[in-house]
Amino acid sequence: MPIFNQSIRRKIVGIALGLIVLMLVTSILSMVMSSQVGVLLDELTNRYIPAYGDLARANIRSLERSVALRRMVMMKMQEAPDEEAYAARLKEFEEADRKIEAETSDARGHINAIIDDTRTPSDNAALARIDTRIETAVTELRQGMNEAHAKLLKQIDAKQMPEARGTLEHLDALRDQFNQRIDGIRADMLKQVYASTSTVVSHQRKAIIISGIVTILAAVVGFAFALLVSSGITRPVRLLLAGTREVEAGRFDKPITVSTQDEIGELAAAFNRMIEQLRHNERIRETFGRYIDPKVVQGLIDRPEVAIDGQRRVMTIMFCDMSGFTSMSEGMTPRGLVKVMNHYFTVMSAPVRSHRGVIDKYIGDAIMAYWGPPFIEEDEPALFACYAAIEMADQVPALQKQLPDLLGIRAMPGPCDLRIGIATGEVLTGSIGSELMMSFTVMGDAVNLASRLEMVNKVYGTRILISQATADAIGSNLELREIDRLAVAGQSVPQAIFEVMSKAHGLSVPQESLRTRYSEGLAAYRAQRFDDARAAFNAALEAVPGDGPSRTLLARIAQFESDPPGEEWDGAWRLEQK
Repeated sequence: MPIFNQSIRRKIVGIALGLIVLMLVTSILSMVMSSQVGVLLDELTNRYIPAYGDLARANIRSLERSVALRRMVMMKMQEAPDEEAYAARLKEFEEADRKIEAETSDARGHINAIIDDTRTPSDNAALARIDTRIETAVTELRQGMNEAHAKLLKQIDAKQMPEARGTLEHLDALRDQFNQRIDGIRADMLKQVYASTSTVVSHQRKAIIISGIVTILAAVVGFAFALLVSSGITRPVRLLLAGTREVEAGRFDKPITVSTQDEIGELAAAFNRMIEQLRHNERIRETFGRYIDPKVVQGLIDRPEVAIDGQRRVMTIMFCDMSGFTSMSEGMTPRGLVKVMNHYFTVMSAPVRSHRGVIDKYIGDAIMAYWGPPFIEEDEPALFACYAAIEMADQVPALQKQLPDLLGIRAMPGPCDLRIGIATGEVLTGSIGSELMMSFTVMGDAVNLASRLEMVNKVYGTRILISQATADAIGSNLELREIDRLAVAGQSVPQAIFEVMSKAHGLSVPQESLRTRYSEGLAAYRAQRFDDARAAFNAALEAVPGDGPSRTLLARIAQFESDPPGEEWDGAWRLEQK
């Protein structure tokens, strides 16, 4: 439809103008019909009712004139006529007579005004007959009253009282006849008043009904018109909203049908172009997400300046390695080895991803990952890294059972376990490489320390070792055991290293005893009280037989007994001694 090709502004203005026109038509029609009812009410109020009132007052004036006449007769019939009182009664008589003339004249004037007014419907024939009857009644009354009145005055002056009474009775008869005529006229006039009232009520009811019908019709037409136009606006908006929700849910395969040529149509076309670009970006993200951690891909897309400038951040680094891999891989076909490694990396990468870590790279059978800004803004990256390490260690038994099936053998040729090193410190983050190839990675002492801690697990027979900074960041959220002090090449001050034993409050009674006895033995070892240290470490082995750190330090004590340390020995173990 042509209206859908207009701009939204024109559509809205069209709706408003259409509604305004309908409102004006309804208002004008209501005003016209109300004015007609007003004219009828004005005629009823200012003509019909006053005419009826004038006729009623004419009856009253007739009675007043009759009373005044009797008082005049009484003044004359006294033995000593009271001329002054007679003159006063005569004046009242004449005043009443004039009022009768005036009231009937006013009534006729109102009736003639009704007849002359062509704006209102009325029974002009009936009104004309009423006017004629009023004129006739007044004329006949005037003639009879004047003759009888003159005759009465002569009889009174001549003291002809019997004759005067007869004349007075004749005057009463004329009065009664006049009143009867006026009563009949009033009755007919009252019918006209009722007829006019009915006409007013009928017109008023008709005006209300017509106004209601027109209003309802205008509302229906206006609503239909508004619905027709607004549907052209809301329908594509709903489609756009549905498409937006699809995009919000990560589905980019549902373009919107462009059904209008207004601004919304342009928006829908732009939206289709946008989701096409998003679909293209998603394909790129999915493709590179298999080679680069998705968080890195998303972070570089959202904040490319991070890759360009590089930043120093405090982050937590993890190195994970699978022990026994070399012996396991000997004799395996390349396809079998790839199958095993892919499964291993899939199982071990899941805890890193689920705990918001970023996998930096796979190095042989090792995994390097890190936690911290700019990709995550969590307050406790060290805790998340240790949670991931615990979950990775928990996967080892299941992995040991799955590997023979993957290799197609009955049993593994050698033991398979996991070694994890975690360190926290300031590192440099950014894109490192050449113009041909770049890698977004982290560099610094914390990275080297995490790598060293992963290797040191082999020395102590542990799975998860963390640095002093990592332990400080974790606090009491995990159960830790201080293992030793480690002096790394390039660092002058040794630092404590800790084993992650379990989550908070997750130690068994033997593990609690192990940690207590080991702590006692470590303190005695550093104080060179080797006998006490040996006893504590043996007690730790009784609590948990085969404890690697206890066995390592017992072996070291045996070495020191044959070759005692110097006076400057600080109780730390140096990697160069490995």
